[in-house]
Amino acid sequence: MVLDQTIVETSKPNVINAILGGESTKVLCVGFDEDLVDALGEILGELNDPPEVHLLTTESVLKWARDDFVLASKAADLLENGTLSIRSSENPFENRLVVTEGSVVSLITAGEYTAGLPATHEAFTGAVNEKWSIRWDEAEQFSLRTPPRSQVEETLGEEFGSEVEADFRTMLDAIETTRGDERLSGTDVSLLVAAKHELLLYDISRWGEDVGVASKATFSRRKTHLEENALIETETVPIDIGRPRLRLLLGKSELREAASDELPAVAEQLLS
Repeated sequence: MVLDQTIVETSKPNVINAILGGESTKVLCVGFDEDLVDALGEILGELNDPPEVHLLTTESVLKWARDDFVLASKAADLLENGTLSIRSSENPFENRLVVTEGSVVSLITAGEYTAGLPATHEAFTGAVNEKWSIRWDEAEQFSLRTPPRSQVEETLGEEFGSEVEADFRTMLDAIETTRGDERLSGTDVSLLVAAKHELLLYDISRWGEDVGVASKATFSRRKTHLEENALIETETVPIDIGRPRLRLLLGKSELREAASDELPAVAEQLLS
């Protein structure tokens, strides 16, 4: 479905949805900034039958996306199922565009508003398609280095049970972003879920490293950070052979009493 008239919205996801909703041909998104990448990921995850999307933008924007576990893990699912492909280019992007076989939509932001201005002139759209198809072929592949969220949740359930998986999903759904020093990371959420269910640090960090959430060393560092801020506690569990292991427990009473969907906000408040 070709956007046939200008759309102006205060919501970037609404603009992206208006352009992509019902689109059946391959789509090339060019020069997107951070907010547009975020909106694109949200809408592609919601559409029942999304088009195949190629995203070409700067490496700095894609690194920004990679730093957010919530966004990057959703995007990794889209990469896994073939909905999304990502490449980076440091060549200048004159415009922010959504290019399809029959149209070119220019995206313009002014204050709180974002507008999509479509053009369907055959010769023009043909020239734009040719230009950006060449730029796509010349661009560099970009790795999110983040596991698909569905894989994270599935393996968590297989390893620790459906209740742990459900709590992880609920807690991650409650977080808008993992970006920022006072926000929980994907590793932090994993540790808090483990503490809620009194799992061993060894087990959750081994799982996290195997699935690609983070290394065992990162899990250890984040455990120390959460422990120093009294969000989690540990108790020693002796084993037959080797060093004793640590069982994770929720620390402050506010966390122990919080429902799963409230726990991330309580944790972030305690960290602030």
